[in-house]
Amino acid sequence: MSTPGPHTSVIREGLPFPLGASWDGQGINFALFSANATKVELCLFDATGEVELQRIELPEYTDEIFHGYLPDAGPGLIYGYRVHGPYEPQNGHRFNPNKLLIDPYAKQLVGELKWSEALFGYTIGHPDADLSFDERDSAPFVPKCKVIDEAHDWGGDQPVKVPWDKTLVYETHVRGISMRHPAVAKNVRGTFAGLMTDEVVQHIRELGVSSVELLPIHAFVNDQHLLQKGMTNYWGYNSIAFFAPDPRYLASGKIDEFKDMVARLHQDGLEVLLDVVYNHTAEGNEQGPTLSMRGIDNVSYYRLMPDDKRFYINDSGTGNTLDLSHPCVLQLVTDSLRYWAVKMHVDGFRFDLATILGRYHDGFNERHSFLVACRQDPVLCQVKMIAEPWDCGPGGYQVGGFPPGWVEWNDRFRDTVRAFWKGDDGQLADFAARMTASGDLFNQRGRRPYASLNFITAHDGFTLHDLVSYNDKHNEANDEDNQDGSNNNLSWNHGAEGPTDDPEINALRARQMRNFFATLLLAQGTPMLVAGDEFARTQHGNNNAYCQDSEIGWVNWELDEGGQALLGFVKRLIKLRLAYPILRRQRFLVGHYDEELGVKDVTWLDPAGNEMNTEQWEDGNGRCLGMLLDGRAQETGIHRPGADATLLLVVNAHHDSIEFLLPAVPEGAGWTCLLDTHQPDADDQPRFEFDQRYTVTGRSLLLFELQRGATD
Repeated sequence: MSTPGPHTSVIREGLPFPLGASWDGQGINFALFSANATKVELCLFDATGEVELQRIELPEYTDEIFHGYLPDAGPGLIYGYRVHGPYEPQNGHRFNPNKLLIDPYAKQLVGELKWSEALFGYTIGHPDADLSFDERDSAPFVPKCKVIDEAHDWGGDQPVKVPWDKTLVYETHVRGISMRHPAVAKNVRGTFAGLMTDEVVQHIRELGVSSVELLPIHAFVNDQHLLQKGMTNYWGYNSIAFFAPDPRYLASGKIDEFKDMVARLHQDGLEVLLDVVYNHTAEGNEQGPTLSMRGIDNVSYYRLMPDDKRFYINDSGTGNTLDLSHPCVLQLVTDSLRYWAVKMHVDGFRFDLATILGRYHDGFNERHSFLVACRQDPVLCQVKMIAEPWDCGPGGYQVGGFPPGWVEWNDRFRDTVRAFWKGDDGQLADFAARMTASGDLFNQRGRRPYASLNFITAHDGFTLHDLVSYNDKHNEANDEDNQDGSNNNLSWNHGAEGPTDDPEINALRARQMRNFFATLLLAQGTPMLVAGDEFARTQHGNNNAYCQDSEIGWVNWELDEGGQALLGFVKRLIKLRLAYPILRRQRFLVGHYDEELGVKDVTWLDPAGNEMNTEQWEDGNGRCLGMLLDGRAQETGIHRPGADATLLLVVNAHHDSIEFLLPAVPEGAGWTCLLDTHQPDADDQPRFEFDQRYTVTGRSLLLFELQRGATD
């Protein structure tokens, strides 16, 4: 199949669907939405993307779609668009045919964005600012679109479909996880090919997690100010093409590399989740470049200030906000999601600043067209959908406010657990709520405990090692005078800022990391851990490594003795979680008393073995309690092997030891200690009698299992 050259045959009318560039075996159909453009030119380039060969006007316009069909054209064709229309920034229109535009439906990009004043629709430095009009050609500086053949031999690959109660999310970065791994070949480090290296996959599988969540892999733009400082937008939260993987992650330069990676992870039972950014694009505010949607139909794609459409609503904090209340913008996003789920076999998505996606002009609405579309769509309703339920816009904090079917990042879990183990006053009652999947937020409308995605660390913020090693952020390497990143870290260095040779401080830090992991993995809800935390990776106090495509941001696989020990402990914890269904119930624990059985699903105990009373819950100095999960309180209609185990979780965030009375439980014969964060290497599982006092070391967590049998 030949690609069109400078003397290609006359373009035909084609069809207004599907949107994008679609090869049918005989030619390519092009379709582009714009409600306000007057003309669209298809620009064809040579194989390098550097030489513009021809401009062809799309001949038809149907239902706000410009379209045309190019016969005798096939995969590999390089193209872009020039869109004509009014240049009236005060009315929201910013058409400028001098600017080559990326197709929002492009499946692959070639080349990289090169910053130039020609990228801007206005003339920088002009006295009229962005009201001026720039006539320079931006084509030499813009990535080009490439038509692909979507066919792929998947070899029988199918979605993994891990049940939510068995889901453990492992958040990582395509580059970060493989750049320093010794088994990854140098020529594929930082790419999808590097991620699917056997040793990397083996580590993830043996850890015991179920789902690999990748930080944004959609094609993105490196901010000009970062490049000028020798840095990049490492995390990639600056998307410009929602269907195309970033070219920098393709070692082979072929889309099949991503598909092969997905199939490789699926072979080992691992789901692939994508962190997606549909709340804004890399075009920024009115002073930003014209790269794609701004030049295609600015007033349709973006939310503009109603009293002056020259300016953008900035709920994302990055300059612009996509307007998902517009049906064609909504279609763009849902088409993108279906593409990744169906064509690329992705198992689910985590939505950055998801509140924006559910906001109309008057605020967040759980019946927003996007949220409704996801729930009723036959594809999207079957994949995992995880919301980051906050943004900086009005009413932006919506934890617990998303509709049924969604799982939400729960920052209340993060903050409460950090404060509790730091020893802050008045945390006991809130800690208990977080351990029971935050039923105060999520136990409504048939939602399940897994709706609370629990985490203590994420890509944004301290690593777990740094959480216990620094009181303050140390972001000097970001070259922003340490002004960037959050100051509210709820961290504690335990006596020394950063690395220390003090054995007592290091021992306490190690125990606190075990406490955090034990809390995360033994709590009800869906746990998420961050790549490298399982062996105590450090970013040297940097809590905002968004621009650190360097050893600060990459995972260091050179494990010391402490890292090896922590890794073994985390594996053991995950096995415990999976072995005991009572730790991942499908019903909320509410303290309900079953009169027939004479048991509660959960009982909260004080150190004397008595049920906690109101005064104790309200005691700001309280730092120790027991959580008794009675296996006799079965979940109605749910029968799972091992679900009848009775467990006792004991936590002590006090600095000193506390004597805890192990309670007597009917049908039991004593307690076996499964876990003690103070003695993580104990091979035996000692047994204890009822009413025996156990010395709970300061700042430690224990897990006991009831031994069945008649008591004497």
